[in-house]
Amino acid sequence: MNIKPVKVAVVGCGIISHVYLRNMTRLFQILEVVAVCDLNPDLAQEACREYGVPRVMTLDEIAQSPEIELVVNLTGASAHYGIIKKMLLAGKHVYTEKTMTTRLEQAQELVNIANEKGLYLGVAPDTALGASIQTARWAVDHGLIGEVTSCIVSINRDQNLNAERFRFLRSEGGTLPYDVGIYYIQALLCILGPVSEVTGFGAPAPLRRRQFLFNRDDPEEWQIPGNNLVTGSLKFQRGALGMLHFDGNTIGAECSTFRIYGTAGILELGDPNRFGDPVRLLKPESDPCSLPLTHGYNGACVLDDATDFEKGYGNRGIGVAEMAWAIRKQRPNRLSKEMGLHALEVLSGLDATAASGGVYRMTSTFTCEPLTPGVYSTMWMGGARADAELSLVD
Repeated sequence: MNIKPVKVAVVGCGIISHVYLRNMTRLFQILEVVAVCDLNPDLAQEACREYGVPRVMTLDEIAQSPEIELVVNLTGASAHYGIIKKMLLAGKHVYTEKTMTTRLEQAQELVNIANEKGLYLGVAPDTALGASIQTARWAVDHGLIGEVTSCIVSINRDQNLNAERFRFLRSEGGTLPYDVGIYYIQALLCILGPVSEVTGFGAPAPLRRRQFLFNRDDPEEWQIPGNNLVTGSLKFQRGALGMLHFDGNTIGAECSTFRIYGTAGILELGDPNRFGDPVRLLKPESDPCSLPLTHGYNGACVLDDATDFEKGYGNRGIGVAEMAWAIRKQRPNRLSKEMGLHALEVLSGLDATAASGGVYRMTSTFTCEPLTPGVYSTMWMGGARADAELSLVD
């Protein structure tokens, strides 16, 4: 297919950047990474060497570059607003790691700027485009569980311990609902569509005392801002009811629950932070079975020398590639600014009702088309790489 690649600059060279850069430079033909940027120039230089990126640039240089079309923002959530706004005002399309911002009014401002300037703004997590969630979407759309009646999702982590190791989690957007719960919300939105009403309860993170001896430059104690424990209910526009449980104030032995109930069956999903966990179907008078995955991007790394981090997480960057194809094809991207805004409004609605009680009525909405099924990442029982990027084209 003779399509000119979209030239990309990456801002933020932290942990998650490695799988992004590896895939964007080797897995997707629609992308050409031409620059990286980080507050730590040594990290940026290392990324250039490791992934063959031509140069390190500053934010101002990226904004002023006439060749860069798309900026991928991989910084912490608290930095998103300023970086995204700067790049949109400079005329760049932007794809950002989750969430778009930490504040709903800022996200709405960014959506307005993108609309006014005719720019694309995409928002992670892109696991929603992975094989598991797309298979669940296919199953629901084709009536395998009848009419959806309800859903329940739950995840726990010791987010306070995580915040001691990963300092960016001590800023806005570092609580479990924003850092991890967003994967569950995005997956539900992708499968079941927009939400109409939200209500929730919340509790803050406790004051954290330093435990790691090697972090001697840390303060003796700190507190992650915001609700680190949220329970709540959702009402979807199509009528289904949902329950959420995100507990960051407990231990780190994660117990993930993701279940969708229907009039004719039940779907059980794995961790939506992964691309290829099993999708199980429960039907009356039958043993549960795992559905064959209907789509590619199942998390299996098809590149050489996979790192441990990539196993199950190996398709990060699919959202960037899908948006790049949307830019070239002049069609809407699936992980759109509207969907990102809606996901953030769900989180904001939970926080608002946790503080004041009552029910929050959503003001935003979105559409998200499923990917084309039947296009896979591997063939011959995993013996060879297939071209799943074909599923991202239209």
